[in-house]
Amino acid sequence: MVRPTHGSSDTTTNSADNQDLLWEPPPVLEAERPPRTDWAVFLTAAAFTLAFVAWGAISDETLAQVAENLLAGLMRYGGWAFVLVAGVFVVFALWLAFSKYGQIPLGREGEEPQYTTVSWVAMMFATGMGIGLVFYGVAEPLAHYVTPPPGTDAASESQRTLTAIATTLFHWTLYPWGIYAVVGLAIAYTTFRRGHSQLISAAFIPLFGERAAKGPLGKAVDVIAILATLFGSACSLGLGALQIAGGFQTLGWTSQTTFGLLFLIIAAIMACYLVSAVSGIARGIKWLSNTNMVMAVLLLVFVLVTGPTVYILDLVPGAVATFFQDFFEMAGRTQAVGGNTAEWLSTWTVFYWAWWISWTPFVGLFIAKISRGRTIREFVAGVIVVPSVVSLIWFVIFGCTAIHFQQSGVDLAASNQIEAQFYGMLQNLPWSGVVNVVLAVLVAIFFITGADSASIVMGTLTQGGVDKPRLAMTVLWGMLIAAVAAIMLLVGEGGSTAIDGLQNITILGAAPWAIVMLLLCVALLKGLRRDPLAVRERKARELMDEAVITGARTYGESGFQFPVAPARREEAPPPPRKGDGDASET
Repeated sequence: MVRPTHGSSDTTTNSADNQDLLWEPPPVLEAERPPRTDWAVFLTAAAFTLAFVAWGAISDETLAQVAENLLAGLMRYGGWAFVLVAGVFVVFALWLAFSKYGQIPLGREGEEPQYTTVSWVAMMFATGMGIGLVFYGVAEPLAHYVTPPPGTDAASESQRTLTAIATTLFHWTLYPWGIYAVVGLAIAYTTFRRGHSQLISAAFIPLFGERAAKGPLGKAVDVIAILATLFGSACSLGLGALQIAGGFQTLGWTSQTTFGLLFLIIAAIMACYLVSAVSGIARGIKWLSNTNMVMAVLLLVFVLVTGPTVYILDLVPGAVATFFQDFFEMAGRTQAVGGNTAEWLSTWTVFYWAWWISWTPFVGLFIAKISRGRTIREFVAGVIVVPSVVSLIWFVIFGCTAIHFQQSGVDLAASNQIEAQFYGMLQNLPWSGVVNVVLAVLVAIFFITGADSASIVMGTLTQGGVDKPRLAMTVLWGMLIAAVAAIMLLVGEGGSTAIDGLQNITILGAAPWAIVMLLLCVALLKGLRRDPLAVRERKARELMDEAVITGARTYGESGFQFPVAPARREEAPPPPRKGDGDASET
C-alpha cells in the first residue's frame, strides 16, 4: 500500500513517473528518417570553415601569430581547466558504468547488438586512435625518455624509461576513451533509447527542453560540434600526412618534407576516401577497420619477436606499476609545478586533452552509431577498458623497443622530425624495407577510415541527425576536412614546425566544446533518472518501503512476512451448477 500524495507538485511528479513507466522507443526512430539538410547549421558551419581556409590561404603568417597569441593566453589562464574537466569526464563515465544506470540498454529491452564485438571494437579503435597511435607510438616514449617530464626523477636510466612509458600510457589509455564515452553514451542513449535524432543538440532535450534544443540554442550546439569535429579530424589527417611523408623520406623517395608533398599526400588519400565513402559504414569502414586491426596486430607481433623481446617483457610490470603509482600526480600536473611545465603541458597533456575533447563529437557520434543494443555498462567497459589495454600493449612494445635502441647507441631522437622516428626504429629490424611499406599502408588506411568516419558524422550533424546522410554531403565535408588540414599544416610551414600549427589550432578549437560537454553530462544524468528502468526500480523500492512500514505498523516489527513461492497458472473456475449456490452458502 502506498500512501496517497498531497499537493500539485507530487501529483505532477507521479504523473511524469507513470508516463515514463509505460514509455517505449518509437517503432521508427528520428535517425531512421530520410535526410533533410538543416541549412542554418550547414551554412553557418560552412561559412566559418571557408573563412578559416581563406584566411590561411591569404595570410598564413597572420593566422599562425593569432593562434599562437590566443594559445598563450588560454594556457596561462585556462590550462588548469583542461586538466580538471578531463578528469571529470573520466570519473563520470566510470561512475555511470558501476551505478544503477549501468543496466539500461541503448535501445529496446532485449534488443541484440547491431555488430559483433570484434567488429565493434575494431571500428571504434580505428576511428578513435588510428593515426595517433602510429605517429606517437615511438615518438612520445622516446621524447619523455630523452627529456623527462617536469618534476620527475631522472636519476637513473631505468627510472627514466619507466617514467617515459608511464607518462605515455597516462595520455593514451583511460583519459581519451573516458572522454569519448561521455559523448558517445549521450548520443546513443538519446537516439536508440529515446528515439531522437543523432544530433548533439538532441541530447540536451532533458536539460533545455525539446523546443529550445530544436531552436537556435540547439543549432548553435550543433555548429560548435561540427567545428570541433572539423579541427580535431583535420589535426589527425595532418599528422597522417606528416607520417606518410616521413616514410617517403626514410625510404629515400624524397629528400625533405615540403608543404607541396604534404598537399599531394592529402589529395591522394582523399581520392581513396571517396571510394570508401560510397560503401558506407557497414561495408567500407567495417572492412577497412578489420584490415587495419589485422595489420596492426601483425606489426606488433613482428616487433615483439624480432626486437628486444626479453627487455620489453621485463619492463611491462614496472611500467604498469609506475603508471598507477604516479597516476594522481600526472593527473594534477599544472603550470604551478614551475619551470617549463606550461610549455610542456601545451605540447603534451593539455594538447592531448584538447585533441580528445575536439574529437568527441566525431568519435562519440560514430561510436554511438555502432553501439545500438548494448547496455551502458557494456558500452563503457568496451569503450574504455578494451582500447586502453590495446594502447598499453602498443606503446609498451614500440616505446620500449625505441628506448632500447636509443640506449644501445642508435640515436633515434636526433631527428627533429618525429614523424620519421617510427620508420627509423624499424630500420634496425629485419626486412625493414618491406615493414616500412606496410607501416605506410597502415597509416594510409587509418587516414582513409578517419576521414570517412568524420565526414559521415558531419553529414549527420548537418542533415537532421539521420543515420545515413546523403553521399554528396558526406563527400563535401570530406573535402573541407582535407582543406582545413592543409591550411593547418601551412600555418606550421609544412616542415618541422607543422606539428605546432596542428596542436595550437586544435587546442583553441576544443576550448568552447569542453563547456558544452560539461552541460551534456548534466543533461544525460537528468535523462537517465527518467528512464523506464530507473523509474520502475525507484517505484519498486518505494512500494517495498511502504509495504514494510505498513506491515510493521499493523502487525509489529516481527509479526509479518513476505512469502515467496513459484507462480502458478490460475485455471478458470468451472461453470456453476444448479444448487451450488445454496450448498456453498450452507
